[in-house]
Amino acid sequence: MRPLAVIGNVNVDLILGPTAPWPQAGTEITVDHDELRVGGQAGNTALAWQALGVDFEIAANVGSDQFGHWLREAFGDRSALWPAHADRTTLSVGITHPDGERTFFTTRGHLPDFSLVDVHTVLQGKQLAGGYALLCGSFLTPLLARDHDKLFDWTHGRGIKLVLDTGWPPDGWTEANCAVTRAWLSRCDCALLNEVEATTLTGITAPADAARALLSGMPNGAIVVVKCGPGGAIAIGPDGLLVSASAPKVTVVDTIGAGDVFNAAFLAALAMNRPLADCLASGVQVASRAISTLPRSYGALPPFEKAV
Repeated sequence: MRPLAVIGNVNVDLILGPTAPWPQAGTEITVDHDELRVGGQAGNTALAWQALGVDFEIAANVGSDQFGHWLREAFGDRSALWPAHADRTTLSVGITHPDGERTFFTTRGHLPDFSLVDVHTVLQGKQLAGGYALLCGSFLTPLLARDHDKLFDWTHGRGIKLVLDTGWPPDGWTEANCAVTRAWLSRCDCALLNEVEATTLTGITAPADAARALLSGMPNGAIVVVKCGPGGAIAIGPDGLLVSASAPKVTVVDTIGAGDVFNAAFLAALAMNRPLADCLASGVQVASRAISTLPRSYGALPPFEKAV
């Protein structure tokens, strides 16, 4: 199996809900569910890998408070080299709604301090050679984002394929954010986007056509994946053929981190040298289980987990 790593945002999620309609200002309501858990795109991906028994590395940072210690404990030895910055740990409060969607309130916290120096503190290029590094949460880690080109040089210089999932920009998909994302994608080996992101970045309504347009601006041999929620996922690989995987019908309980769980299972299969169709099926199956179980369960990778 090829080595795997994730680089990006790890923070604390406090999940409360469900609630509807939105309460009026100055009132108090009670909800049926609360959960304090590891969050952030990198954190969600790493938790899924951990639950699936997949070996990986994770480059992140934490704040210098009790929540920072708690996040370290969740990843044991893998977090031993994470830098602790002189800020409070980023906290997201997620309010869930009866349809499985959610609203987040997030503090700035430690994430803006995450830097390329922090990445190099944790990751060693030799151990990751020939593998995949997932870069996520770019718009929440502006210090690292300014050095993305240097990070791309570092990964590619060591034979590491770079995978990108930027997540949603706090100020939305402005033209500036679209432009910088397209520039990043021009140097990435794989893009893991949701349907809205892919169509917004290209201005093309059909996800398959949007994926082709994005692929045309990426290096030879790249892969574009578009996650379509209950519609499953599609992908276009180096051969230019469209591949798809349908999602099973499930009762949605909690969609938080669904795309990140998909990323984890997809990349685990990709690192096992599975065909693109198998990778999509793996991502859809594991993510579907995650969003339909409480407490969250990931199950296992599909039975085609052995390398071909």
